[in-house]
Amino acid sequence: MKAIGYYQPLPIDNAESLQDIELPAPVAGPRDLLVRVKAVSVNPVDTKVRKNAAPEAGQAKVLGWDAVGTVEAIGGAVKNFKVGDRVYYAGSIIRPGANSELHAVDERIAALAPKSLDDAQAAALPLTTITAYELLFDRLQVPKGGGEGQTLLVTGGAGGVGSILIQLARQLTQLRVIATASRAETREWCLALGAHAVIDHSKPLAAELKAAGIGEVDMVASLTQTEQHYAQIIESLKPQGQLAVIDDMKVLDAMPLKTKCISLHWEMMFTRSRFETPDMAQQGALLAEVAALVDAGRIRTTANASFGTINAANLKRAHALIESGKAQGKVVLAGF
Repeated sequence: MKAIGYYQPLPIDNAESLQDIELPAPVAGPRDLLVRVKAVSVNPVDTKVRKNAAPEAGQAKVLGWDAVGTVEAIGGAVKNFKVGDRVYYAGSIIRPGANSELHAVDERIAALAPKSLDDAQAAALPLTTITAYELLFDRLQVPKGGGEGQTLLVTGGAGGVGSILIQLARQLTQLRVIATASRAETREWCLALGAHAVIDHSKPLAAELKAAGIGEVDMVASLTQTEQHYAQIIESLKPQGQLAVIDDMKVLDAMPLKTKCISLHWEMMFTRSRFETPDMAQQGALLAEVAALVDAGRIRTTANASFGTINAANLKRAHALIESGKAQGKVVLAGF
């Protein structure tokens, strides 16, 4: 089968950083769906793994943790899907990625794709949706329909996770949602997704919040550049506030949180699939819930750029855009 992979970690401008390759088709395990991949999207995790994770000697590593496709075969213990189903999912970080014509995924972390979206539009959603949903409801523990009188600050609101987090918070809670963005186009993007207000993260956050008449916030979802904004985030949070983090930092010193008794929450959407936690199927369930919200017109796709068919050249372009820090929404690719 066709696939895109790499044999050693390299900068994206290197000709061999991603390559078109041929691999044997995977075999579905007992709880697996064997999916013929129709569309994928690209996330920051793809670029981080490509730059840092060396494959086994002589073996290609295939990336890709967002996919939409059609089920071609099922494992003997599969309960919830059948051949021919159109599914979407984010996969597992410890298994081969979905940048391949055929891909095996555990049924517990998949769901039927939204009927109202085409393959590329649906492929934009799974990984960021799981991240945003878990951050909001599992980590910050905001009740569905709750949060009245509280404010959530979303840093990097126009990124992949921010774009869906804004929507989930507006549709499923009563939180006041403040996003950060530094360009006119990303500001408008956040407002269009439902943010009540947008402040500029290229300026001190606390001063920006005060200037907007908002003041301190109850919760912060720090989605990017946490190290850079850390002191300002702490200043912006109310005493006994909550900070949820998803990005990678060289150092995270929790001591500055003590004075305000700020709680710190990590969100890592691969945890459930990596450790096969007892509640692993919650990811499939939440994707099914969001698919229903999409089909009801309450959540929109976050796809914002289509880079053509799934091949090494186009995936390199997508990786380069994400590494530039200027991606807005999600980059999608469809077809081989």
